Amino acid sequence: MAKAMRFMAGMALSFALAAPALAQDPTADTVIATVNGTNITLGNMIVARESLPEQYKSLPPDVLFKGILDQLVQQTVLEQSVADKLTKKDTLQLENDRRSYLSNTALKPVVTAAVSDEALQKAYDEKFKDSKPGTEYHAAHILVDTEEKANELKAELAKGAVFADLAKANSTDTGSGAQGGDLGWFGLGAMVKPFEDAVVASKVGEVSGPIKSDFGWHLILVSETRVAAKPTLDELRDELAQGIEQKVVEEHIKALTEAAKIEKPGEGIDPKFLGDAALLDK
Repeated sequence: MAKAMRFMAGMALSFALAAPALAQDPTADTVIATVNGTNITLGNMIVARESLPEQYKSLPPDVLFKGILDQLVQQTVLEQSVADKLTKKDTLQLENDRRSYLSNTALKPVVTAAVSDEALQKAYDEKFKDSKPGTEYHAAHILVDTEEKANELKAELAKGAVFADLAKANSTDTGSGAQGGDLGWFGLGAMVKPFEDAVVASKVGEVSGPIKSDFGWHLILVSETRVAAKPTLDELRDELAQGIEQKVVEEHIKALTEAAKIEKPGEGIDPKFLGDAALLDK
């Protein structure tokens, strides 16, 4: 990616004259250039363009055409310069790169077909079919360093002090403290466990605590509660799609693996050899 960006940034400074018109409409197999007999086709150039970052695809077509062609020519002469000097590591890396690319290519249509609107709706309905409405809490807190300090503040509250005023003056959580300790609305899982447990057990309008957490000592005031709204399908779309993708990929790979003849004659070698890069030079 970084190489492509450096190349395209320099490329944007150059401009090319219009290429001569071809006798017929080009195809992916149309040869645009040859390098020592090796063809560079329009298809090669199209694929190279598709792999570029979006900001470079918006360059003027003539700049993009010349830049990609120059890049492919340069890559080809460099490739040819080492064609008869490839090491075992080079060859194995190319095999792995090909294997990785084709495995991703094999999965794309499987995933695309699986993540449909119908599948997303089914996953959404399944996720919430047995769920009960949750509760959200609107709470405020005062956070201090010691239990003694928390008890002193609680005593002041019992004498009529205003919770928000004490939070502004004393809370070490300066973010919420500036808002009178207000933490806004939150559901289960949003806060650390000791704090959450205290919130759930609290009565609306009554100060709870001191409660100790990893952050210090809390005095907690729950002002109101409400039934949590169920998230919409659109809000969960990415999460649901990821779950569908994972499941279908696992099932597809399992089916192919079970149908394949797989032998592992070298499975028993000492795993320490995995880190022996010197074997690549032998």
